Formats: sequence, C-alpha cells, structure tokens
Amino acid sequence: MYQRSIIVLGILIVFAFACKHTTISPTTNPNGNNGGGGGNGGSSTNCSPDTVYFTNDILPIMISNCTMSGCHNAADHKEGVILTDYNNIMATSDVEPGNPSSSDLYKVLIKTDPDKIMPRPPMSPLTAAQIAMVKKWIEQGAKNNSCTSCDTSGEMKFAANVQPILQANCTGCHSASSPGGGINLSDYPGVSVVVNNGKLIGSITHAGGFSAMPKNGNKLSDCHISQIQKWINNGAQNN
Repeated sequence: MYQRSIIVLGILIVFAFACKHTTISPTTNPNGNNGGGGGNGGSSTNCSPDTVYFTNDILPIMISNCTMSGCHNAADHKEGVILTDYNNIMATSDVEPGNPSSSDLYKVLIKTDPDKIMPRPPMSPLTAAQIAMVKKWIEQGAKNNSCTSCDTSGEMKFAANVQPILQANCTGCHSASSPGGGINLSDYPGVSVVVNNGKLIGSITHAGGFSAMPKNGNKLSDCHISQIQKWINNGAQNN
C-alpha cells in the first residue's frame, strides 16, 4: 500500500510540471504562417530582442497601416506598390537591404510634406518606434524571417500583452484619428466597447457573422488569440 502511494504521488508531480506552461508550437509562426521564402530568411524558434523579424514585426505594420481600400493592397496597388507580403514589398517598394536611406519603403515614412508622407493624412503616421523598426529591419538585411516564441502562461494584462498585439495589427485602421467602422482600438475605453459587444473576439477568430480581422492580412496566431481570450476571460481589466 505504501509503495503504491509513492507511485501515485510521483505521477501527480510529473503531470503538475508538464502542464505548467502553454507555448506556441515551434513550427508555427506567431502571425499564422511559417515564414521562409525569398531565400534570405527563415523561421527561428526563439525571438531575439536584437533582431527585427519580417513576419512578426514588419508585415503587421504594413497590413494595418498601408493595405486598406484604395491603398497598397493587391486589388488597388496604388502607384504600383503592393505591401501585402514579402515578395511584393521587395519587388514594388524599392527596398535596398542594408541601406534604409536608399529605400523608398523607409524614406516615405519620414517625409515632412503631408502630400508625400506615408500613410497619407487623415491616417495617422507610424509611431517613432514603428519607423525605427522598419529602419532596423532594412539595416539588418531586409530578411524574410520570423520567430515563434510566445507564452500564454500566467496572467494576461492589457498594457503588456493585449495592447501591443492590437497596436501591431489593428490600430492603423482603428485609431482615434481613423476609427474604421467607428471602432477605436488605440486605448482601453475603445477596446472595452468591442470586448463587451463581442466584436473583438468574433473578428479575430473569424467567427461567422463578424468581419474577419486584420483585413487583408493573415489571421492572428493561435497564441495571440489565446492571450486576448485569456485576458477577456479574466475580466478584461485595464491592467
């Protein structure tokens, strides 16, 4: 009897440690694909804080801020520029790997003339952090790279977990200055509205009856959706 109790206790301890963390599969990219392509990047299972990743960092900025109707999507391709994927970005936006100052993709972001800067008013310009990220990505070789580090363990917080996902993927179309569909996702009060009416989770999960978001882009990764869902399940606090 004593020996059997020891065995049962050992099994319980193993299960307790095995279920402590839930992380995204290393073969799945955080933005819904496996990266690669283009011959100069690829997928990494760990995100380095010193590296800017195209699929994780750059593509969401382009999709959220540059590919809305009438702009640089595959259907409209304004001025011949398409910013919906790596190959089109490299082929149509004059990116010179290693040299941001000679790359139109970067130069149009820092223009001061409202007729030349991108995104064009009344759209909000990119933040200083986003512009710096595009610059660093080009400096690092403008690679078609990605990484898959994403943790859903622990408490999900609005400022640390949810807001960065929305800023990267949604606020180009849904900001205070450009609230597409009357939706502002740039701050907690605006986000709480679409949490309470079910539109946020319905849209990012591409549920029936909801507009699939991000528009013109890949569905958010399972990991990011899980982070947002966990935050909502825990009360969607402004934390």
